[in-house]
Formats: sequence, structure tokens, C-alpha cells
Amino acid sequence: MVKPNKAVILLQGRFAGRKAMIVSPFDDGTRDRPNGHCLVAGVAQYPKKVIRKHSAKKTAKKSRVKAFVKLVNYNHIMPTRYTLDVDLKDVVSVDSLQSRDKKVTAAKEIKARFEERFKTGKNRWFFSKLRF
Repeated sequence: MVKPNKAVILLQGRFAGRKAMIVSPFDDGTRDRPNGHCLVAGVAQYPKKVIRKHSAKKTAKKSRVKAFVKLVNYNHIMPTRYTLDVDLKDVVSVDSLQSRDKKVTAAKEIKARFEERFKTGKNRWFFSKLRF
């Protein structure tokens, strides 16, 4: 149904209105989640606006990103036309959601990848706040 690396917008829950990317889809569901769902990695806190007169320290602080990892039902996401060429398969998997510390380390690694992507200036739409 939906392909990996596709940008989606979450519609329900704590991160409703936030942008995320699909890491791995489960179209037929699994034993513990029978419906179609997917593992997503998204932006919990978007980077703030940076202007030229900001110091390097302030620019670094404002271009921080906070990430999250989550399993989401297909009914609760809206696919967009955008894709991100960030490879997160090696960083996050379903078993990284089993314990809190594994989830936190996965989120930190995703944060590093997203920040690096943001600093290169690619995928600008994904790192801008959704205004609605």
C-alpha cells in the first residue's frame, strides 16, 4: 500500500499534524497487530527559523530537531507526494520499540540523521512546520 521512505502526516494521537517517514510497512499486519500498519520515524519538534545575524551557537541551537519512532495504523496516516532518501532501516526496527532505552537510542540516531539532512538544506518541506 505505502512504500518505505515516503513522507506521511500523522492524523491521530500525540503526534497528530507531525510529519514522519515510513521506515517499514506491514501491509498484512502481524500476529500482535492484525491490521495494516507501519513503523514511522518523524519530527516531534521542528527546527526554528534561522537568520543571518544569529551567532553560530544560536544557529546550532535553533536548527535542532527532536525525533520520534512509532508504530501507526494505516488509517491514521496521510501519505504525501514527497519521499526522503534517508536510510533508517539499519537504525530502527520493530524490536527497538520493545524497551525504553532501545527506543531512546533509536530516536537519538534518527535525530542525528535528520539534523544532518536539515543542515545540508535538502527536503526543506519535511522540516517545516505544517500550518493548518
